[in-house]
Amino acid sequence: MPAADSPRSLVNGEPDTAIAVTDRGLQYGDGVFETLSVVQGEMLCWDAHCARLLEGCRRLHLNPPALEILAEEAGQLAAGQERAVLKIMITRGSSGRGYRPEPDAISSRILTLHNWPEWPQENMTAGVVVRICQQRLAQNPALAGIKHLNRLEQILARAEWDDPAIAEGLMLDTAGHVIEGTMSNVFVFKDNLLLTPDVSQCGIAGVIRGRVLEAAQALGIDAMIAELELSDIESADSLFLCNSLIGLWPVRKAGEREYAISPRIADLREKLQHQDCIAAA
Repeated sequence: MPAADSPRSLVNGEPDTAIAVTDRGLQYGDGVFETLSVVQGEMLCWDAHCARLLEGCRRLHLNPPALEILAEEAGQLAAGQERAVLKIMITRGSSGRGYRPEPDAISSRILTLHNWPEWPQENMTAGVVVRICQQRLAQNPALAGIKHLNRLEQILARAEWDDPAIAEGLMLDTAGHVIEGTMSNVFVFKDNLLLTPDVSQCGIAGVIRGRVLEAAQALGIDAMIAELELSDIESADSLFLCNSLIGLWPVRKAGEREYAISPRIADLREKLQHQDCIAAA
């Protein structure tokens, strides 16, 4: 059964589509979120997403949700869905005006179910075209890795193009390091090594990024986290993008440079699909 055209949602366990105007998630972006694939009623990589959600709550000093309640509510929305997208947001809730958070604020849980995106099938086989964004990511290790609700840098980067032939934009930080895509993590094959950018200063430590590193080890592919410059992208043998919804997309062109599609990308994709980390084609 497909997801409804309008998002189905639960706010603190109740069917609703509204939150209080005083909610700090709305007022300040004070919260965290996760986006998951739902396939045949199951939430893929549920434990890993919950672990990152709890880490985000810890970093922001949010009162975390009870995971058994969260799982029950997520299961309500996911039940019977052939393929859909589940988004979970945890905000600090309403706790008065001003930046100082109240330590006993009651967090809000917002879960929404969305239609599966209709991306072209050839994105997985023929690869995609990406651009280099002008918008930079600010370094802030206190927020690096987690998915906090402030996505203004990604919004400004995504607003830089409206060409449907360009699937994604690569973002650099203010020091010039390549960090990620606007909605994805990036991997580089270079000199028989699989490299992914260090996200300890900014960027998101993607769930699928972690699974790719594990799958590479299992497949005998030398993989490591490294500081990458734009020159590393330009001199790479092959590139690919990943996240929980797209799975793995090879990059066939970035800027003016065209790339071969490494057969190891398909090997990694097959491994992750076999482990139920990403949806099959």
